[in-house]
Amino acid sequence: MGPSPRYVWENGRAAVNARWALRQADSVGRRVRLRGRAAIHNRGRMLIGDRVQLVSTIATLELVAERGATLEIGERTLVNFGSSLVATGNVRIGAHCHIGPYTLILDNHFHHVEPERRLERPDPQPIVVEDNVWIGARAMLMPGVTVGRDSCVAAGAIVTSDVPARTLVAGVPAKILKEL
Repeated sequence: MGPSPRYVWENGRAAVNARWALRQADSVGRRVRLRGRAAIHNRGRMLIGDRVQLVSTIATLELVAERGATLEIGERTLVNFGSSLVATGNVRIGAHCHIGPYTLILDNHFHHVEPERRLERPDPQPIVVEDNVWIGARAMLMPGVTVGRDSCVAAGAIVTSDVPARTLVAGVPAKILKEL
């Protein structure tokens, strides 16, 4: 027995929705799906791999590549609702990643902490999420971090330094809990 007519309809609708919403992206892979309405702003380079799943149903998903910046999402990656992926320089998400709801991945702090410099934007620091990484709900990846392959970032963690491959990190700031 094949897929139900409802599944076929919703899957087709998500494919058409992705093509329309990502029409300003530089590259969109095959079988990309978008459920809901996302806020997508591409003033730089936006590269979306094959079979990427974007969910923007309960809360708006935000994908931004500012002027001169690159936002790249690898194949078979899932980006969940309410998340913000913002590149002012370079944000690269690997293949087969799962990004939980309300996750923030921003390569810039957008201001300095010194009172006399708060209106100045600092230089961006690239964020790299390697392949097969799971990032839990409401996690934050701060500018300049790399999350190693096959790692897991626990829900609510704030990642301020690099995460080695095959490790579980949690907490504020995120610390290694165990090797996987």
